[in-house]
Amino acid sequence: MNIKQSIQRLPQKLPKGRHWVISAPYLWLLVFFILPFFFVGKISVSEAELAIPPYTPMFAWEENQLNITLNFGNYLWLLEDPIYIQAYLNSISMAFWSTVLCLLIGFPMAYAIAKAPKEQQAIWLLLVLLPSWTSFLIRVYAWMGLLKNNGLINNGLMWLGIIDDPIQMINTNFAVYIGIVYSYLPFMVLPLYANLVKHDDSLLEAASDLGANKLTCFFRITLPLSFNGIVAGSMLVFIPAVGEYVIPELLGGTETIMIGKVLWQEFFNNRDWPVASALAVIMIVILIVPITLFHRYQNKEVSQ
Repeated sequence: MNIKQSIQRLPQKLPKGRHWVISAPYLWLLVFFILPFFFVGKISVSEAELAIPPYTPMFAWEENQLNITLNFGNYLWLLEDPIYIQAYLNSISMAFWSTVLCLLIGFPMAYAIAKAPKEQQAIWLLLVLLPSWTSFLIRVYAWMGLLKNNGLINNGLMWLGIIDDPIQMINTNFAVYIGIVYSYLPFMVLPLYANLVKHDDSLLEAASDLGANKLTCFFRITLPLSFNGIVAGSMLVFIPAVGEYVIPELLGGTETIMIGKVLWQEFFNNRDWPVASALAVIMIVILIVPITLFHRYQNKEVSQ
């Protein structure tokens, strides 16, 4: 087969129609996740040095030989220094409790929207999403103004006579929780609403006819059927909250150590790209479990 014939048959070998559509998300993952992760992984096994870029090359061609240098000392360093382990534990703990708070607040909101008249549901959903139309950074700055010692909340409480001195809220974990819950609450409400709105009300009517009260109907019917929505919403909150940087940096104090802040410090303050990359790789490995769970229950939700 000559070159001309190969070129003529090339269109027949290329994917057509739906294959292009199906390949689009895989191409997206390849370009924006797998390739960047490969480069981060490569940097994580290199050594830091004063150069541009600030790390040693992984591959070197010398005397007709390809030399591959892997330095796993960065990973060992993370295990030896307790501040990194503490940062991971703090991040997971704060992301977990933020997810619980979002669930406790978001479930009643999603349930009320799902049970509202259909002509009102779009309006309520719009109100949930409306704050997201403003820049994320501006909204966090707004919370700084509300929570600081001479902010609106402290001034209001003192004006009402409830407190005599300002309450320290800014630069605390309390402020970080408020920022995360406020920012990620829509990510909890939307999948819960999408699940709750599909429930068959005849099940509740049948249970009521059999003598079940509203509380029993909720715990025996509504809550079990909402499990996929709870998992999807929890993962959408928990996964980004673990690596959150802006909220702990602006609302948290020096004692608020989260992995996002540590990553920033290693990359831009210490210029230690290999250690920062090792931090990022371990964080992704930790998140593989919830991401896998999310993917599993997302497929289950779609199949229903």
